[in-house]
Amino acid sequence: MKKFMKEFKEFALKGNVFDMAVGIIIGGAFGKIVASLVADIFMPFLSLLMGNFNIATAKLVLKPGVIAADGTVEVAEIAIAYGAFLNNIIDFIVIALVIFAMIKSINAMRRKEEAEPEEEKEEKPSEEILLLREIRDSLKK
Repeated sequence: MKKFMKEFKEFALKGNVFDMAVGIIIGGAFGKIVASLVADIFMPFLSLLMGNFNIATAKLVLKPGVIAADGTVEVAEIAIAYGAFLNNIIDFIVIALVIFAMIKSINAMRRKEEAEPEEEKEEKPSEEILLLREIRDSLKK
């Protein structure tokens, strides 16, 4: 049991676990932001373009509900909520586009950083080459 706890402690305290936890927390918050962006900004414009039709609440009623005289629901309606489905598809597309843009910019920065050391190596000759050049120049004199 002691060995198990030691291994678990090593696993849990590694940097990768903490990085993953931070990524999950930020991802959850980012998901809420994107959901709000779609629901509160994109969908109203889309509804306006479609003639004040609210896409997020759009549904295909298969069996209407029954409402009693006192206003309570006796039988709930059965419906396919395709508007909510479309809303989730738009959420996914926006998240995918943002993640794609982030990864593309990170890869561009990595390529730039990898290219810079090669240029520095070509510009600065090694110490041995400098010594050989000095010897060559002194022999010419």
